[in-house]
Amino acid sequence: MNEETALQQEQIQNHGWRVTFAGMGINLALGILYTWSVISKHIPADWGWDEDDKSLPYMFACLIFSLVMVPAGRMQDKLSPRIVATIGGVLVGLGFILTSMTTSVAAFVFGFGVLAGAGIGFGYASATPPAVKWFGPAKTGMIAGIVVSGFGLASVYASFVTTWLIGSFGFQTAILIWGIVFLVTVVGLAQLLKPPPPGYKPLTAGPAPALQSNKKEDFRPAEMLGTIQFYLLWFMYACGAGAGLMIISKLAAIADKQVGITLGFLLVAVLAVGNGAGRVVAGILSDKIGRKATMFICFVSQAIFIFLISKAKSENALGTIPVMCLLSALIGANYGANLSLFPSITKDFYGIRNFGVNYGLVFTAWGVGGFLLAKLAGAMYVKYQAFAIAYYGAAALLVLAAVMVFFLKPPHHSLEITSSTDIGE
Repeated sequence: MNEETALQQEQIQNHGWRVTFAGMGINLALGILYTWSVISKHIPADWGWDEDDKSLPYMFACLIFSLVMVPAGRMQDKLSPRIVATIGGVLVGLGFILTSMTTSVAAFVFGFGVLAGAGIGFGYASATPPAVKWFGPAKTGMIAGIVVSGFGLASVYASFVTTWLIGSFGFQTAILIWGIVFLVTVVGLAQLLKPPPPGYKPLTAGPAPALQSNKKEDFRPAEMLGTIQFYLLWFMYACGAGAGLMIISKLAAIADKQVGITLGFLLVAVLAVGNGAGRVVAGILSDKIGRKATMFICFVSQAIFIFLISKAKSENALGTIPVMCLLSALIGANYGANLSLFPSITKDFYGIRNFGVNYGLVFTAWGVGGFLLAKLAGAMYVKYQAFAIAYYGAAALLVLAAVMVFFLKPPHHSLEITSSTDIGE
């Protein structure tokens, strides 16, 4: 009987890896969001869009993506990650298809920003929770990093393919092709997402410590919102994610207009490699040395790298292609680290039962940070023909987030004392 039980557990463990890589595949499709700087660079000049206009679809996509994460997280907790991810695939596909039929800024905002942004939120919210539920706490960072690495790595292929599609078929046809591909891919992979059955205990999980019976392990959303830790995490996430998204949204323009490099799509692809690798490395590292230590390292180093890229010019060493590739990869890695660190620490602090909706609430910081700092970068360029002020603001916020790490402690929420405890049991 014990051998039979062990065999069943082994089969379930293998099922967990299938869910993990299906989630990674979904994110490889949804990560087209990070290729916006390549897409926007190829918007035809006769459409009359300026840099501020080109920021709008991306800004709204980031904001809608993050806001949808809250209801999507609850839906995948209560219903099924398969259903919610399927909805996401349909919305992303329809959003791109609609966008391919227009030249209007407002229609682009609705198609790419609202529909595709919402679809990305539904798909992304459904990818990580069912995967981490199959594994014990010792692997939370690694599994979260693997799943979300797909989102970061997407630009490795998407930047080159997008450039080729636009050159071969024209801008609007390229967007239409992407819409069809994403619709089929995300909906197909969504069918593989499945959470573990009720009562499932991961093979890697150790026994619950006996002395923690009076400590609350799973927080409801309202309970989480009642802790100061939520607001610290939210602000730190907004700073870390917003700084990275600001660079991602304008990297092709930075290469072209600030440094004079015409191979902006190359920098986007290199950043994507760093983005994907940073998620896995930071997840594994945080399992070893702790979430807080890893966060501090990432915030401080990101501030340094953004400051350095602000000084890159065609006439200095920072503006050479090898150095710009290195800086892009490092900025991508530190940005990507946020996407494995914050879901992991949300699970650590607030438990797994309501992880989908709880992380959805934390993730709103990603959208707000990306919206505000991408807007800042576009507005500053329109006004001053330079991104410098936006760089310095982002670096200052990262330093502030690094300082706040020292004030971050796990929440302590005791369960109600039972009558048995009252009589000394």
